[in-house]
Amino acid sequence: MRLDASWNRQGAIFMVLAMACFAVEDALLKTAAQSLPVGQVLLGFGLIGLAVQSALVRAAGERAFVPAMGSRVMVTRSLFEVVGRLFFMLAIALTPLSTASAILQAAPLVVIAGAAIFFGERVGVRRWLAVVLGFAGVLIILRPGAEGFGILSLLAVIATLGFAGRDLATRAAPGSMSHRQLGVLGFTMLVVAGLIALPFGKAPVWPGQLAALCLVTGALSGVVAYNALTTAMRTGEVGAVTPFRYTRLVFAMLAGIVMFREQPDLWTVAGSVIVVGAGIVALSFPGRQAAPAPRRADIPPCGKYPARHGP
Repeated sequence: MRLDASWNRQGAIFMVLAMACFAVEDALLKTAAQSLPVGQVLLGFGLIGLAVQSALVRAAGERAFVPAMGSRVMVTRSLFEVVGRLFFMLAIALTPLSTASAILQAAPLVVIAGAAIFFGERVGVRRWLAVVLGFAGVLIILRPGAEGFGILSLLAVIATLGFAGRDLATRAAPGSMSHRQLGVLGFTMLVVAGLIALPFGKAPVWPGQLAALCLVTGALSGVVAYNALTTAMRTGEVGAVTPFRYTRLVFAMLAGIVMFREQPDLWTVAGSVIVVGAGIVALSFPGRQAAPAPRRADIPPCGKYPARHGP
C-alpha cells in the first residue's frame, strides 16, 4: 500500500520530534546524574513517567497492567529493556553523551542481524554488507587497542544489544496490547532498573531544584517522544519514516556540545557517519520474511511491525 507523500512528510516530522525529545531526555538525565546516583535517577524518572503514561492509558479506557505482560515473550522483552535502560543510563552518566548516542545508532543494524538469525528473515547481501559496515563504524568510535579507547564506552555497546533485543521481542508482542500499555511496561522496567542499580551507587539524596526539574522534564520529554514515535510509525511508510531516527544523533551531539562542552573527535564523527550511512542503506533495501511476523491489531497496513518503545 503506497501512501500519499504528505503522510510520509507528517510521519517524518513526528519522527524528528520524537528523536529531539529523546535527546533532550538523555541530556536532562545526564544533568540529574551529576548530583544524584544513577539508580535514583532511573527510579525517579521511571516513577514519574509511569504515572503520566498510566494516566494516558486510563484516559483511553484501557487497563494499565494486563495478563499478557506476564507472557514469555513479554518477560523476555522486559529483561532486555532493563539491560538497555540500565546500561545506557550508565553510559550517558559516565561517558560523553555524543559518544554513547553514536554507538546507540547501531541498534537497528543489530535488529536486522537478529531478525535474520531468530526470525528467519532473508536479509540479502547488500543489507548484510551494510550491517558489517555499521559494526565497523562502531569499532572506529570505540577504537579498541588505541590510546583513546575508553573501557566505559562498552556500556553503550551493552545498552545497544539490550535495546535491539527489546525491539526484536516487540515484534512478537501480543496483539491484544496497545502501544500505551507497552509504554507502561517500559516505564515499569525503568523503575526495576533503578532498583537494581540503587544498592551499587552512592546513597540516595534529596534532589535539588535543578535535579528535580531535570527528572520531571526528562520524564515528560520521554512520554512525548514515545507517543510521537508511535504516531510517526503509524502515519507514514516504515521505509520512508524510519531513517529519520538517525536525527537523534544530531540532536545528541548538539546537546553534548552546548550543555556539556563536549568536543567529539574526528574518529567519533567519522564512525558516526559510517554507522548512520550504513543504517540508512540497510533500511533502503527491506528484506523478505520467511514467515509473516506477528502484527498488532491497532497498527494500520503502513506499519510493517509494531511500534517500538525506543530510546
